[in-house]
Amino acid sequence: MPARVPGRDRECEQLDELLRDLRAGQSRALVIRGEPGIGKTRLLDYLAGRARGFRIARITGIQSEMELAFAGVHQLCAPMASGLDALPLQQRAAVAAALGEGGEPAPDSFLVALGVLGLLSEVARERPLLCVVDDVQWLDQASVQTLAFAARRLVAESVAVVFAVRVSPDPADPDPVEPAGLPELLLAGLRDDDARALLRATMPGSWDENVLSRVVAETRGNPLALLELPKTSSPVELAGGFGLPAARGVNARIRAAFLRRTAELPAETQRFLLIAAAEPTGDPGLLWAAADQVGIHFAAVEPAVEAGLVEIGDRVGFAHPLVRAVVYWAAEPDDRRAAHRALAAATDPGTDPDRRAWHAAYGAAGPDEAVAVELERCAVRARVRGGIAAAAAFAARAVELTPDPQRRRDRALIAARATHEAGNPDTALKLLSLSEAGLRDDRFRAEAELVRARIAFTTDRGSAAPALLLDAARRLAVYDAASARETYLEVIDAALFAGPKSYRRGQYEAAVAARATPALHDPRPVDLLLDALAARILDGHTAAVPALRAALHTFSRADLSPNEALRWLWLTGVTAVGLWDHETLSDLSIRNLDLVRATGRASALPLALTLRSVVHVLDGELAEAELLAAEIQIVSEAVAAAAPVYPALLVAGWRGREAECLELSRRADEGEELRGEGIGPVVGGYARAVLYNGLRRFDEAAEAARASNEEYVQLEVGIPVWSLVEYIEAASRTGATDRAFDALVRLTEVTRPSGTDWAMGIQARSHALLSDGPDAETRYRAALSHLARTALRGELARAHLVYGEWLRREHRGPEAREHLHTAHELFTAMGMAAFAGRSAHELTAIGENIDEHPAETGNDLTAEEAQVVELVRKGLSDREIGARLFISPRTVEWHLRNLFTKLGVESRRQLETRRSPQ
Repeated sequence: MPARVPGRDRECEQLDELLRDLRAGQSRALVIRGEPGIGKTRLLDYLAGRARGFRIARITGIQSEMELAFAGVHQLCAPMASGLDALPLQQRAAVAAALGEGGEPAPDSFLVALGVLGLLSEVARERPLLCVVDDVQWLDQASVQTLAFAARRLVAESVAVVFAVRVSPDPADPDPVEPAGLPELLLAGLRDDDARALLRATMPGSWDENVLSRVVAETRGNPLALLELPKTSSPVELAGGFGLPAARGVNARIRAAFLRRTAELPAETQRFLLIAAAEPTGDPGLLWAAADQVGIHFAAVEPAVEAGLVEIGDRVGFAHPLVRAVVYWAAEPDDRRAAHRALAAATDPGTDPDRRAWHAAYGAAGPDEAVAVELERCAVRARVRGGIAAAAAFAARAVELTPDPQRRRDRALIAARATHEAGNPDTALKLLSLSEAGLRDDRFRAEAELVRARIAFTTDRGSAAPALLLDAARRLAVYDAASARETYLEVIDAALFAGPKSYRRGQYEAAVAARATPALHDPRPVDLLLDALAARILDGHTAAVPALRAALHTFSRADLSPNEALRWLWLTGVTAVGLWDHETLSDLSIRNLDLVRATGRASALPLALTLRSVVHVLDGELAEAELLAAEIQIVSEAVAAAAPVYPALLVAGWRGREAECLELSRRADEGEELRGEGIGPVVGGYARAVLYNGLRRFDEAAEAARASNEEYVQLEVGIPVWSLVEYIEAASRTGATDRAFDALVRLTEVTRPSGTDWAMGIQARSHALLSDGPDAETRYRAALSHLARTALRGELARAHLVYGEWLRREHRGPEAREHLHTAHELFTAMGMAAFAGRSAHELTAIGENIDEHPAETGNDLTAEEAQVVELVRKGLSDREIGARLFISPRTVEWHLRNLFTKLGVESRRQLETRRSPQ
């Protein structure tokens, strides 16, 4: 067992604790951060040396592999490939594609990450698994995201993932891509006493104490600096204090020390080191073949080995990553290019075409069309493996090497699209600017503007995107009407997120343009949807209802490709909301969510979950809606993205949780400020209106509802319309009946033409609130009749409530009691505490003894435990539950053991029959 690292007792104890947890069946993750030479690798060596009986998988990020998609994942997972058979089919195929095996279409990176998580879990069934990842700053982005995802989701698999990340001491250096959301261990320099001891051990003999203090101070206790600087300074200089300029940073001095040591080597040895520094795999066979290309003899490596700069074994490795960096970047550009050309010539194009092309690209002295073509092919292969970032990097390098100006512009546009998809909008915009330089082709300019608009929608999510998409679609319409029409539909979709301020330069002008650009042939489903939405915008809801219904009918039954369905089912579902067509909305939301799950499209999952959760809220299934809201949070955390708050916000409003509703509403408002997402305040206003109507604070409800829809030039579907319903109820209680009637007129404009039980039930209930005598009773009864034929339990319960309140005011106690009891029972069963309290208040007023502030039903389960219970109840296996919740099957097993204890059950069957609490 290795001894502790000198001066690092506290850090070594933390690593020992990590190993103890691993032996006890727990999982751990840790990110060790520190400047070059601070001792990160030494601590990783200590950790690996102490992990007796563990399976150890150790990889190192390599700078020249940063653009090769999943290169790090390949290093880690290729030796574990025998465990792939235990993974679900989709995950197994995704990991295989990411590793370059098979011919699968481009996998979603999320599926790859899930597969890696499952693979690590399966491998650790035999014995604890320790994954050590050094030099993360030089790992490819896809691998960093994948391994960080797995590390965040580990719970009880006996797996540890420990990363080491170099932090530059220069604040001007760009931040590396790092594993996010994991515990960190930040390494500082050694304490003075430990630094002095290390320095004395390195250079025994007489030391001037003042010089000793100065060396320790200037190196800031950096162990590598303390070890290397004496090797490049004479004893006289060290004893007398000469040659230690304080202005130089530690990192620069370490580099200078390595540079001096390599400069002392023979010229042929330096050339060999440069080839080794340019080749990340350290494959001796490849290195000798490349060396042979330029006439370097085998013996050239011996001086570097004797100097302790490289080690020769199964791999050729440098003594420290800084040596590799110093050798490579200190060389003249022509020498670096020659090294890469030698490596390209030595690399087998059949087994490793991407690496060969990459070396050829860096070996090119100027534009080279043949190499650019190879890079294009590399980009295609990377996309097939799911390496969007790598595809973007290959495409961007191809642009640099393209000699023909027109072809360079074409490739720059392709690279801009790929870079945007890879999540790098700044670089994408630079490539777009390059593609547009000297551009005279209007069609090409239209395509470039479309990419620019989509970047704006991704980064801004509102304010500028609709107008930019609109301008791009207008240019595109001259050359490609079908693509232009799809883009007009994108404008309408983007305007939904942008909110009421985007109407004129969003929905309205897109509708006008769409009508002026009719479908040229048999209309596609997307054409029917666009024409129907354009009719609603231009001609009004009543005129558009037949076309909207026809479009919904087509989408409900059309045999859409997965890409088509994923692109448009969300907007089709929103269209069903506008038609008050609950059945179609429910069917589309299920279909959309099932498709997203089946294809593993993590980026589409939040919206799909949002649409489905809205249906659950409407149906009064708040427990189910809350589970989906929790799943949105889980998937967003898993991919380190911001989680949409809207489902949780709606649940909080309907449940009557004031503090939670107000906090989520505040966050929704921030969405407008940060991203231009104007729909945020609209949803927040509606949720607060529901909350305050439940709490009988009608003035506040009216104000919240008014703010939710007042800015719309044309009343939008969904939330703004539902806010009218809340306003009518609140205003009817505050005496603002004139304004309530105005709202009723606006509501009736969209409910009456739709004519569904949902629409007519809401209309009748709202009208009844503003009526008297027999008219009121007729309308209340009509509302109950219509809503009873729907699945909208929350709205039905509210109809019973307001009818019971009216009956009480009419002094018809027995009838009031019947409806108020029905309302109270429904609200209590659904977990709508505020409305349950309001109905209890009314019952108390007629002599019933009911708690006006009932406690919410529930338990002490975490969100993830509640998800596990619900999915077990639905009959899913551990593997299926793990895939759904982005955890390993072994973590599911661990949750089940805890749940048996918490819920007092003894078997999975008892858990399956347990009713999910509201």
